[in-house]
Amino acid sequence: MAEPSRKRPSRFDADGERSTTRARPNGIELSNGAHGEDDVDMALLEAAEKEAGQGVETLDARTLKRMVLSFEKRVTENLEARMKYADAPEKFVGSEVDLDEEVKKLHALSAAPELYPELVRLNVVPSLVGLLSHENVDISTDVIDVIKDLTDSDALEESSEEAQVLVDALLDNNVLELLTQNLSRLDESSPDEASAVYSTLGIVENLVEVSPPVAEMVCERTKLLAWLLNRLKGREADGNKLYSSEILAILMQESSVNQKKLGQMNGIDVLLKAVAAFKSRDPRTTDEEEMLENLYDVLCSVLLPDENKERFVASEGVELMIIVIRQKRQAYASAFKTLDFALTRCPTACDRFVNVQGLKTLFAAFMAKGLPKSKKKDQSPDEIDERAVSLIASLLGNVTRGSLRDRILSKFVEREYEKVDRLMELFIKYQGRVEEEEGRQQNLPADLQEDLSDEERYLAKLGAGLYTLQLLALIAGSIWATDHRGMRERLLLLLHQQGLTLEVIRRVLQEYHDNIGDVEGQHERDKRRSRVQRFMKAMTPKELEQDPFGISELT
Repeated sequence: MAEPSRKRPSRFDADGERSTTRARPNGIELSNGAHGEDDVDMALLEAAEKEAGQGVETLDARTLKRMVLSFEKRVTENLEARMKYADAPEKFVGSEVDLDEEVKKLHALSAAPELYPELVRLNVVPSLVGLLSHENVDISTDVIDVIKDLTDSDALEESSEEAQVLVDALLDNNVLELLTQNLSRLDESSPDEASAVYSTLGIVENLVEVSPPVAEMVCERTKLLAWLLNRLKGREADGNKLYSSEILAILMQESSVNQKKLGQMNGIDVLLKAVAAFKSRDPRTTDEEEMLENLYDVLCSVLLPDENKERFVASEGVELMIIVIRQKRQAYASAFKTLDFALTRCPTACDRFVNVQGLKTLFAAFMAKGLPKSKKKDQSPDEIDERAVSLIASLLGNVTRGSLRDRILSKFVEREYEKVDRLMELFIKYQGRVEEEEGRQQNLPADLQEDLSDEERYLAKLGAGLYTLQLLALIAGSIWATDHRGMRERLLLLLHQQGLTLEVIRRVLQEYHDNIGDVEGQHERDKRRSRVQRFMKAMTPKELEQDPFGISELT
């Protein structure tokens, strides 16, 4: 991820001219032309010898206390100078420089997270956080950099308890509110302030990683969501726009509260407009590519609440995803994934999909016709198959009007039942994968088998492809329940060619039925179970019990 330039501009003096004073080690300051070169070299040499004689100071509780006292002293001096000489900036500029140097020294604490509880006990956090609203933007941006270093997740891996102490103190002192307020005054045309924006987003990411509840806290207590959405509008992709999309993805992940809030803020429309910029072209840079992936991830997360699916349909999200798929651009798979989330248990989205001619596009992918070559190294070769199966299952389970449902089922009749052939081809493929996983579990040593719970066994099978197999069985059940003689005969024939009967589909449906949970409520669970029971019952008529393969009818 490209980070904006970290180069900081020179300090400015009270008259707006660049200061000619340059900080040197051990507090030595040199003014241009103030000393001869020999005097300069001698001063530096003496300072270096003094430092070498003393050795490098160990960062411990005593050193920390001295740092804190010095920092607090500079904060007080600067505050007093600003109040005393409010109309004469040249008289407090020196205290400004001194304070800035003390702030920078606090970077060293990031190497000793075990001292964070002591840092909090010394009550330095209120003063540090308070400087985020300092009138001198240079000081506030340096404070941002310090907080980012102190909360860096890589440095805190082995100090989680200490990190939590610091994060709690930062939150108690309104760090989220002050950081967000500070964003509004930063000018990203300045490399220095653009870097401060990047670091601010980094702090949010760090805080969420240390303390996940911060994700909802920041959306509840600040206007960061609105700022992030606004940052996605217009402009070419840059490091901060990319990072904004990433932070948005983090905040939406696993938080229904944030997902609903974003929907209420018209966020879905903003996201759709952002991805629409790539409906007819691929990303030109790696930044654009990663940003586009983030935007689709955000869309998928936001589509989990039912009310947001309705907003997605109203904003013509279904139509946009179909266009992206037909263009066969880099976002092809991402658009399929988004439709999968949108159509899951959403009759409105399913009806819209059929009405806007989505079936042709969907079944072309189901038949693996004209698929674009994936440029993503991490994309599974089976992803499009699985998304297509999921979409067909959603359509058959949620389309409300009979005429629309007939259009879906008619796809399995056309071209001599080629879609039924493909359905059973995939069923046999995923059945084999699941059976392979079951065999692996059965061949485990006895002690390991005993340690495996039923839930662990089931989850392992889901990972092997059981969920897709179950969806294929649901589609087959829907086809069988139509009582269409041609489709029934084709299913039976294909099963017979593999030495199988309808019982293999019924077993998959039974396992699916038994594992339907009540996460979405008792009513939804009962509704889904009733549908599966109807399919299983349709597959066990008396004539089939007597003639399992239906061969007497076929011949």
